[in-house]
Amino acid sequence: MALNARQVVTLKEPGRYGDGHGLCLQITPRGAKSWLLRYERNGRERWMGLGPLHTVSLKEARERARKARQQLLDGLDPLETRRVERAKAALEAAKTVTFKEAATAYFDAHQAKWKNSKHRAQFLSTLREYAFPKFGKLAVADIDLGSVLGVLEPIWPTKTETASRVRSRIEAVLDWAAVRKLRTGDNPARWKGHLQHVLPARTRLAKPQHHAALPYSDIPQFMAALRQRDGIAARALEFTILTAARTGEMIGGQWAEVDLAAKTWTVPGKRMKAGREHRVPLSDRAIEILKSVPREKDNPFIFIGPRAGGLSNMAMAAVLRRMDRAEVTVHGFRSTFRDWAAERTSYPNHVVEMALAHVVGNKVEAAYRRGDLFEKRRRLMTDWANYCGTPAVGKRDNVMPMRAL
Repeated sequence: MALNARQVVTLKEPGRYGDGHGLCLQITPRGAKSWLLRYERNGRERWMGLGPLHTVSLKEARERARKARQQLLDGLDPLETRRVERAKAALEAAKTVTFKEAATAYFDAHQAKWKNSKHRAQFLSTLREYAFPKFGKLAVADIDLGSVLGVLEPIWPTKTETASRVRSRIEAVLDWAAVRKLRTGDNPARWKGHLQHVLPARTRLAKPQHHAALPYSDIPQFMAALRQRDGIAARALEFTILTAARTGEMIGGQWAEVDLAAKTWTVPGKRMKAGREHRVPLSDRAIEILKSVPREKDNPFIFIGPRAGGLSNMAMAAVLRRMDRAEVTVHGFRSTFRDWAAERTSYPNHVVEMALAHVVGNKVEAAYRRGDLFEKRRRLMTDWANYCGTPAVGKRDNVMPMRAL
């Protein structure tokens, strides 16, 4: 017999109560009530949920069941039809995702791949400055060539490097959106075979800018002046120069990575540009620096900052400014080391490259050189430390030019 409104409310015992034509009221052991429709499709029994009782009344459940039976009469599976309709609705809703929302979602999903916090922050900051004002609120599905050029063309001639990075980041977001089926068609921000025919090549607009480096002949005098300065940032800069390390590798350095007895600092792969662990031989002066710096309880960092944690990535640059060396970059000292090794020593190129944690040559060369040449690099870094500690030769006031005689 068919159910009535009073029964629907008063029934409490768990089970299924039929209303006729496959429709029934289901009561779970916990007392939750919902509507189900039983039907057969190709000889197979299927159950279709029609909604909870607190939302769908008896009258509404009968109407939903009637429409489902009509679909069966037309040769359609109501469950499959509903799945397709929901997928279509979800796709249409997804296409309204804005470029700003897509960029933020891409960043959240991929931010772990940036080892450098500065590079991580730059991804969204450049998009906020250049892309979001133009089409941040536009659906990601609607971004086209005109949208991309509207961002790039004004800055391409004067800020070529920045514009190139913005283009690459837009391309990455749009590729991510395409995989997520938030858009279709070709990527309007791609360079090869596309924008390369619209925008002039970067090499024709601006020469690459290398990190400003100090000439290696000036290192002894510079290091002598640096050792006269107090402060953790000054010691961190000296340590960075002596180890030819990158800024990100050094400021993230922790005591657990250092073996004072073995005179070794092992940088984990997650902080290395190449993604591989890197052993650094420490010279006597580098060990002296480590033994001299203060340590804080529960602070794992080697060079501690003014606040909890390690130094900021600008602390060493500030030391250079105070020494009136603002034109020199911290990263540039790696070039200084490279020039010194090439012009003043006979160490093979691959030893120097390994000291800089560069990827060694081609695949064949790397296959034959499976070790890290640690002992050879130890001698190299000892010679570098000795050169850095060479007494600086200044101008003598008692020297008289020959022409004055």
